[in-house]
Amino acid sequence: MSLRLPADLLEAEDQAQQAMLEALAEPKQRRWSVHWRFEGLRILPVALRFAQALAAQELSPLLVWPDAGAAALARRDGGALASANASLQDVLTGRMDQRQGDLLIAVTPQPSDYDTLEQVCERWTGPVVMLNGRLEDAAVGIGSVARARRRGFVATWQVAYWLEPLAGAALLGRYPASWTLFRQDADGYREVTRFDQRPDADQIDSALHDGAAALGQQIGAMDRFLKDLSG
Repeated sequence: MSLRLPADLLEAEDQAQQAMLEALAEPKQRRWSVHWRFEGLRILPVALRFAQALAAQELSPLLVWPDAGAAALARRDGGALASANASLQDVLTGRMDQRQGDLLIAVTPQPSDYDTLEQVCERWTGPVVMLNGRLEDAAVGIGSVARARRRGFVATWQVAYWLEPLAGAALLGRYPASWTLFRQDADGYREVTRFDQRPDADQIDSALHDGAAALGQQIGAMDRFLKDLSG
């Protein structure tokens, strides 16, 4: 599958929605994550639009927020989906059991929400999607046994969509395609390489450096060719 970077946030949301629909058709995987890694992103309107798009596909999304305050704001702005917003504690204490089996969308869970989210996932019977979660940071600063357990839970999630701006580059992952790294050039973003799994910082730096060197060699060869033609 050929991937291209979205032109704006709304197109990124549309890409994520389409990737999510494909991911939910995979019966063996029940935990998915979607990441728009933009600094300062206001997640409330994005999450509501995401849920509305899935509801339009005859799914029954339940937006679950870290705390009661965030859930109340979502109900205020949720329109037709006002009643489809709850807190993690609402789900954990059984107040949303009538929605068991529906699509649970956990919005921006943080490391401090790790234990609660793990319990919610264990008792929820439907698929779970995590939007802009930071669970990977939950394994930092704790004992080795707890760290291993938390890393095990983090490993049960599969990325449906990931878009991350980088310094002069961008990383895009979209289920079921491979990960694609783009470099920003004078005329836009160009694909550099693809990865089977999400690359780490060293792999990204290496790919960008090698790609720049290869491009420089190609330009140099073209310059020499043109000089030979004119000479």
